[in-house]
Amino acid sequence: MTMSEDVIKEGIASLAKEIACRRTFAIISHPDAGKTTLTEKLLLYGGAIHMAGSVKAKRDQRQATSDWMEMERQRGISVTSSVMQFSYGGCQINLLDTPGHQDFSEDTYRTLVAADSAVMLLDNRKGVEERTRQLFSVCKRRRIPIFTFVNKCDRIGANPLTLLDDIEADLGIVCVPMTWPIVGPTGFVGVYDRRHGMVNLFTGAGDHGASRSAVRSVPLDSSEVRGAVGVVEYDKLCAEIELLDAAVPPFSEESMLAGEMSPMYFGSAISNFGVESFLGDFLRLAPPPTSRQSTKGTVNPDSSEFTGFVFKIQANMDPKHRDRIAFLRICSGTFTVGESVLHVRTGKQIKLSAPQQFMAQERVGIEKAWPGDVIGVLDRGSLRIGDTLSAAGPLEFQDIPRFPPERFARVVPKDPLRRKQLDTGLRELTEEGAAQVFYEDSAIGPAPIVGAVGLLQFDVLQFRLEREYGAPCRFDYISHRYPRWVLGPRSRVIQEAAKRGCMLLYDTKGTPIYLFDDSWKLRSTLQNVNDLVFHEVAP
Repeated sequence: MTMSEDVIKEGIASLAKEIACRRTFAIISHPDAGKTTLTEKLLLYGGAIHMAGSVKAKRDQRQATSDWMEMERQRGISVTSSVMQFSYGGCQINLLDTPGHQDFSEDTYRTLVAADSAVMLLDNRKGVEERTRQLFSVCKRRRIPIFTFVNKCDRIGANPLTLLDDIEADLGIVCVPMTWPIVGPTGFVGVYDRRHGMVNLFTGAGDHGASRSAVRSVPLDSSEVRGAVGVVEYDKLCAEIELLDAAVPPFSEESMLAGEMSPMYFGSAISNFGVESFLGDFLRLAPPPTSRQSTKGTVNPDSSEFTGFVFKIQANMDPKHRDRIAFLRICSGTFTVGESVLHVRTGKQIKLSAPQQFMAQERVGIEKAWPGDVIGVLDRGSLRIGDTLSAAGPLEFQDIPRFPPERFARVVPKDPLRRKQLDTGLRELTEEGAAQVFYEDSAIGPAPIVGAVGLLQFDVLQFRLEREYGAPCRFDYISHRYPRWVLGPRSRVIQEAAKRGCMLLYDTKGTPIYLFDDSWKLRSTLQNVNDLVFHEVAP
């Protein structure tokens, strides 16, 4: 065997090893189910932080790592996806924390495209809620393996057997409890690990979950378990375990990977109970980076040629330097700093400089990255969400979702002398994909109109325009809310807009868009105007 063959063989083995130890996943939930808290505790147990923070931090408390944006810290909500990378148990973890609020659906859905698996977080009192149902359907369509974590078991909630039945009936997925909650006279005291047949009893550290909880693993029939729960609750626990063993199908890793079965865990993120056992199981069962479909067929992660796609743009992560970061999910091959790759949309070769990995806002420079990794590259405005970067020729990954705006508002500057800063801010912030800018004339005019999926996005835009760009403004909402992009002769586009009584706007590329004030006018126009072409999203 020649030296060059040895090098190639060594490179293939190294790539396979790096792929096998990577886990890239997102956490999905309804707002207030405890998603950011669980993220914080996974970081704590993964050793990425030494003390967990609070989502709604008091003055003397540490704030949540993933909520790095000033508005998030002030309001105690997540408004943008965060990427956190750390090592634990021999695995390299890429954890994607997504906003729970439906007004930030676009950011969440795009982040899910970058994930290989998902953790579905449920409130033990409420079970499956509407937002969870929507995000679950996205994962199911993509056949993403889903792990279920029932949170807030430190509070009185629904009967876990009832909860199990409700989840399966609502979502149409088989749930297999891997742990089972144990409640004693003092409340939630531990979980029964069905795989190992042991009881994990928890003891809080007395610091409201800021540090790791002590865990004692003891047999189910031990006197310690009986003493912790009492005779009545112990008999009830044994009956429930016996029922589970008889009624619940055995866990199948194959069914889980196909998105047909979900391993289920119980715990309390706020007190750390059940988090460590969940994390250990998750890393054992979750899949490494998977193959991706492209316009040139299947792209396997162990392909030697580098490919990746941009799923998120974030401006001003470092406000002092007004930077712009493109988040890139690596799909195949090995990324090396300074590598020249094809920017497929423009057909140009570009050099990816200063690649970084993240712990929310904090970052560190890297020399190499592998499939499954999420890296940030400095961007001067050439990259867009959905762009494919490739050393394997002009292929494209096409499953990045796009959404039409549902709400519109006119932007009114409070200080006309700051109009230049306002225009710059609108351009850069809308390039993140959270909103779109339109004008009432094909030449970019004086009255920008912003379209967004939800009303809360306008609050975020207003806050960031003032804080990051020094451009205070207000939004005057418009009643029209049913958009369609229009292609056809300019005279016909203008004529039909006047005839149909719809609002005519133009996007930043000069493409006309109709806004209708009710759904009946929209349907009538689509049915009766045959010489124009309508698109739900920008063509």
